[in-house]
Amino acid sequence: MPPADAPAGSGARMPRHDVVIVGAGAVGLVLACLLARRGLDVVVLERRTERGTHSRAIGIHPPGLRALAAAGIEQEVRRRAAEIQAGRVTCEGRVLGSLVFTRVGTVLSLPQLETEALLERRLEVLRPGALRRGVEVQALQDRGTHVEVTWSSAGAPVTAAASYVVGADGMRSGIRTLLGIEWAPQRGRAQYVMCDTRDDTGEPATALLHFEPAGVVESFPLPGARRRWVALVQRAPATATAEHMAAIVAARTGARFDVSAASGASAFEARQHLAGRMAQGRVALAGDAAHEISPIGGQGMNLGWLDAMRLDHDLAAALGAGAPYEAFATYDRVRRAAAARAARQAAFNMTMGAPATGVRLRLRNAAVRLLALPPARAMLARAFTMRWL
Repeated sequence: MPPADAPAGSGARMPRHDVVIVGAGAVGLVLACLLARRGLDVVVLERRTERGTHSRAIGIHPPGLRALAAAGIEQEVRRRAAEIQAGRVTCEGRVLGSLVFTRVGTVLSLPQLETEALLERRLEVLRPGALRRGVEVQALQDRGTHVEVTWSSAGAPVTAAASYVVGADGMRSGIRTLLGIEWAPQRGRAQYVMCDTRDDTGEPATALLHFEPAGVVESFPLPGARRRWVALVQRAPATATAEHMAAIVAARTGARFDVSAASGASAFEARQHLAGRMAQGRVALAGDAAHEISPIGGQGMNLGWLDAMRLDHDLAAALGAGAPYEAFATYDRVRRAAAARAARQAAFNMTMGAPATGVRLRLRNAAVRLLALPPARAMLARAFTMRWL
């Protein structure tokens, strides 16, 4: 059981941890499990008192599955998830191209909240009491040999020392703000609505992408014979409804959308940002705190898990050797480059799904047909399964 941290100014000796992770989302929990399995003293600080109620991310791609396997939850994820075996792109009822993923790696679909619940239980087994909810980090002081972290818990300030700190606290990262790191916008921005419902497509293992003149409509298998629908819109409504989503799906694709079985209707704006750097001194950023990638293409969560895999390696090496600041030099260079590639791919995906008519529509459809032919098809499958991240 990790020792309780002493209130600031109490006169008690300041406790010290190997790593303090700020944020108990999917990325922070994976990193915590990876470090805990090594026997390291890791603490996870989470501002929320309980997990959220809505999952936006669902896709688990082969590189992400490797991270979950290392964390020790692969078999449970496979048992609960839906497998996506193929993908097909259509426009106005005509097939532009199709892909089969079984040769390049399994793609799974599982709501992020379920994955986080599995990770939280796994962390409790590996290091009981490591996750501390209802705490908000207020200050960081990098002392060169360690970082002093001050947070508020039940209204009282608490200070502890950590050899290293990782901010995995999301797109509005307080850690990134405390460090004064730039949050630079990238190309790619659009608005979408989405909704989950019963899967009536008859293709429970196929991702369906409708590149229609009025804008893309995508749908992906979910566990429990359900399906998630996502559609590009010119302007997202203040409150999305299943009826609104059903109307879009019917108008653009002619597909049936069961409103009575629908849940989780929402609207969101896809934006892209990259942090000016992913490390400063003994503090690193990971996941959405370091890069906001459009969810169109499903790369964000998997990208964050690969951040965690790299950090697990680099932190273990640094703690073993007592390494100073340069512990994060390679991490910053390698993972920022991967994030930039992911942002470019997401921007391309968003462009391909934009409304198109006339010559532009014909050129877009011709490009999709070419991408679905050998040898480009193998490259496209590799990109979809994110093996290059």
